[in-house]
Amino acid sequence: MENLNLIRSSKWKRRLNPYQTPRSKSFAFILLFCTCSLLLFISSRFRFPKSVLNVSDDSLKSPLLPPPCGRIRNHIGQEKFLWYAPHSGFSNQLSEFKNALLMAAILNRTLIVPPILDHHAVALGSCPKFRVLSANELRYVSMTDIIDISSVVSDATIRVIDFRIFVSKWCNLDMGSVCPEVFETHLHGGKDSGLNSGFSDELRKCGLLLSGYNGNEDTCVHALDEDCRTTVWTYQKDNEDGVLDSFQPDDQLKKKKNISFVRRRKDVLKALGPGSEVDSARLLAFGSLFTAPYKGSESHIDIHEAPNDRHIQSLIDKIEFLPFVPEILNSGKEFALQKIKGPFLCAQLRLLDGQFKNHWKPTFLALKQKLESLKVKDPRPIHIFVMTDLPMSNWTGTYLGDLVKNSGDYKIFSLMGDDDLIKETARKLKNAAQKIDGCSPQSFNDILLYVEQAVCSCASLGFVGTAGSTIAETIELMRKYETCAG
Repeated sequence: MENLNLIRSSKWKRRLNPYQTPRSKSFAFILLFCTCSLLLFISSRFRFPKSVLNVSDDSLKSPLLPPPCGRIRNHIGQEKFLWYAPHSGFSNQLSEFKNALLMAAILNRTLIVPPILDHHAVALGSCPKFRVLSANELRYVSMTDIIDISSVVSDATIRVIDFRIFVSKWCNLDMGSVCPEVFETHLHGGKDSGLNSGFSDELRKCGLLLSGYNGNEDTCVHALDEDCRTTVWTYQKDNEDGVLDSFQPDDQLKKKKNISFVRRRKDVLKALGPGSEVDSARLLAFGSLFTAPYKGSESHIDIHEAPNDRHIQSLIDKIEFLPFVPEILNSGKEFALQKIKGPFLCAQLRLLDGQFKNHWKPTFLALKQKLESLKVKDPRPIHIFVMTDLPMSNWTGTYLGDLVKNSGDYKIFSLMGDDDLIKETARKLKNAAQKIDGCSPQSFNDILLYVEQAVCSCASLGFVGTAGSTIAETIELMRKYETCAG
């Protein structure tokens, strides 16, 4: 489980992404995750006036009330939706997205597809959770612009909607008003650089409703209080519904974290489905849907099979692996075939973030042992593709630096964010991405990371990943499902 680390004490610097726009300091802290999501929708490569984004104490004292539920029904019909709070790195967000697809299917709700967030855009830890928006300038890229879910949505019972479309319908907002190209045209044309006060008020009203600031709104919004401290969600395990989970905080943990809670296992359909108090809500909003094995249990969701529900079991099987879109996979194959040109080993070395910066020795040892075993089988030079967050300028004095020096035995390959292949992949993704009401998709971030994973899926000599990294787990799945063979 990769936890968010906001304080970096390492002397090394991260690899710079030339497409990363500078982070602004204009955003205020925002109430709850749904309001954060609204900001993601209206945030791109430009900034709105602070008055639009800021939900201050003064603004909450004003007579600014959320739109009535009846008005919302007119915009969205009888459909029911499910939303959640994505957070942390891309691999964690993908894991949450899979869980959200599963929960939405069980509850017969339409899943609102979120944007992909910058790694530290939302400081939302795995357990306990923190809902704090960091000061970032974000770009909008939908999860489905990067991940291919065609195998899932081919089933008519699985319904999804892009977050931008949902907000435009839910809040009756004119999407064209907030397109970056329209906004920037106003700026460069010398017109009003902000949004008119009427639109600003509507935006803030929508944010108040989505955030649940005034509590759960009639049959409109139900924001769940359950999180990984209190609830482990299950499905069709009747003998476990309502019982205590096997993991409970001990006295030491309670004292250390100043917390007191009891974790129970709950059947998600019984608690939130037909017949429940929650079922009438048009929008059901979860917090984090990230889960992982934890001390003999699961941190939040324990749904791995549904033997009495063939439809859900089929979905569980499908979402085990959701591939990248073809543009990314093809770029990985191209690099393997045209640049490396032969059998190679992939080494995924996460060295600078969170827990990983303290485990260089075992990470390098695993690579060293793998290379030694390959040398025994074949003394010829070994091709190695390296994906790491340690800049190449800082490889000197590390095991990676030793491998580079030993050019007679090893040939090192890597990709950089400004390589032509990455630029071309970004261009193809932008052309293929869905346009929403005339709004063009914004610049793609982390393309390098996605293509690197695709390259590693093609490594015929094997793969060495960083223990505990969800990126390594994703690559292992790609290799299991032979994405490079297609």
